[in-house]
Amino acid sequence: MFCNGEPVDAALVSAALVNYGHFTSLQVRGGAVQGWALHMQRLQQGTRELFDATLDEGQLRAWLRQALQHGELVDASVRITVFARDFDFRRPLRAVPVDVLIAVGAPAARPALARSVLPLAYQRDLPHIKHLGTFPLFHHRRQAVQQGFDDAVFVDTAGRISEGSTWNIVFWDGAQVVWPQAAALRGTTEQLLVDGLQWQGERQLRREVMLDALAAFRGAAACNASGVWSLARIGDQRFGGSDELLLRLQQAQAHAAWQPL
Repeated sequence: MFCNGEPVDAALVSAALVNYGHFTSLQVRGGAVQGWALHMQRLQQGTRELFDATLDEGQLRAWLRQALQHGELVDASVRITVFARDFDFRRPLRAVPVDVLIAVGAPAARPALARSVLPLAYQRDLPHIKHLGTFPLFHHRRQAVQQGFDDAVFVDTAGRISEGSTWNIVFWDGAQVVWPQAAALRGTTEQLLVDGLQWQGERQLRREVMLDALAAFRGAAACNASGVWSLARIGDQRFGGSDELLLRLQQAQAHAAWQPL
């Protein structure tokens, strides 16, 4: 195999072309991570479901520390991908050893300004797994940008808002925080925020949020591994209280402990 005219590791690239696997993304600050147990839970769940295997957490942490040390990084963006170079889609039940690919790069920052997002009809396949099938996510984001928005938010066939392209969404009605109830990938940052809001004594609930009922909310925000940011607009619906919601969420996120790797 060749890439841009140069030979590449055929076994590794062949696995990438099959596109069968799952991953988690996280931020490292000072050699520590928020919500490591949640990331590990996600990785173990995906590995069991896709490969009937489990990961050695100690080995995984050692590989992660090695990757950070190699790049001389104490602050970083990290993606941990679980796949199998020996996986054969013709014999998908054949037991194969799993491989772990760790990518490290510069730390990510949340958007500095409130974003506008375009509602688009889409339902993620196997939403409980953070799998490698990201093509429709990025394609819908591209469609939204082409229409003058910053990103896309997904709406299912029942008209319920579920999630953003690579982030979860949350609303504020002036009295409580509302998490949309619909099929979506439940993010680790979302769970940290739920826990932090509970610790703060904030009222929150999970219920269906219909696209045609957004006028009932004062604010909206988005969250993923890079942080939390406010949403100024969803389609034609504008929100004046998103910064108030953002402050509450930032305070909740600060409650989560940073765990050394």
